Amino acid sequence: MITPVRVSYAVLAATIILAGFLHLGAPLLVVLFSYFALRQLYSVTRRKWLALTLFIIAVVGIAAAGVYFTRAAVLALPDVADTSIPSASAWAQKRQIDLPFSDFESLRQVVVATLGEEANYLRNVANVAKATTTNLVFSILGIVAAASLFFKTGLDPYRGTHRVKNNLYSICCDQVSRRFRDFYRSFATVMGAQITISLVNTALTAMFLMVVHMPHTGVLIGVTFLCGIVPIVGNLLSNTIIVFVALTVSLKLAISALIFLIVIHKLEYLLNSKIIGDRIRESGFGSR
Repeated sequence: MITPVRVSYAVLAATIILAGFLHLGAPLLVVLFSYFALRQLYSVTRRKWLALTLFIIAVVGIAAAGVYFTRAAVLALPDVADTSIPSASAWAQKRQIDLPFSDFESLRQVVVATLGEEANYLRNVANVAKATTTNLVFSILGIVAAASLFFKTGLDPYRGTHRVKNNLYSICCDQVSRRFRDFYRSFATVMGAQITISLVNTALTAMFLMVVHMPHTGVLIGVTFLCGIVPIVGNLLSNTIIVFVALTVSLKLAISALIFLIVIHKLEYLLNSKIIGDRIRESGFGSR
């Protein structure tokens, strides 16, 4: 027998399946995370418009910082190569390893020649650009959708005007809302645990960055925290940025940073199960 409860579970399952089938997993996560951030800001400000304004400022600031850092990284690449390639060449010569490059210009020529031999290079670049643009557009739409849900979460806003208030449609809307609230609550529980993990990771990384006097320490600490909220992929991104910045100083510092980050993330994996498990037990989902 089809009941409103079964319909609500079917709608939730269909949403998740379609998000995966249509490659909309990233936008769905954007919706969930944006709504989570808005709710957290609202718990502090107690004003929805102020929470939304602060959220937009944060998003714009993060985007601007990302563009600035990417541009700075591209401009610094030749200097990084000129600094690190001689050390790498000396290390290779001691071990009788022949490298196909000796400076940044020869490295650039090797990369260009290798890419030129790749028949599908242009097609791959076009596909990456298309996927990036698509995800960016859907992410913006996801933020808009999260803001809309933040201000008005009801699926049946005109319920009071219905001749029969508790009709089948209204009851189904109630059940669908309940399923998605439970789904969001599960996400918020895990996200809260992930933020705790990211704070631990950021604190340990910050100590290392300050001890070795890494350039742009403040920016790197912020990047580490924001990237740490996203498991695995975020850690890879923050690690790459830190190692790249370390390369601008010396190859030895870059290797030291890489070893330190590997050790830190091994410890982080041990904390993951305990912190997330404790959060789930505290939320009561394990007893349902």
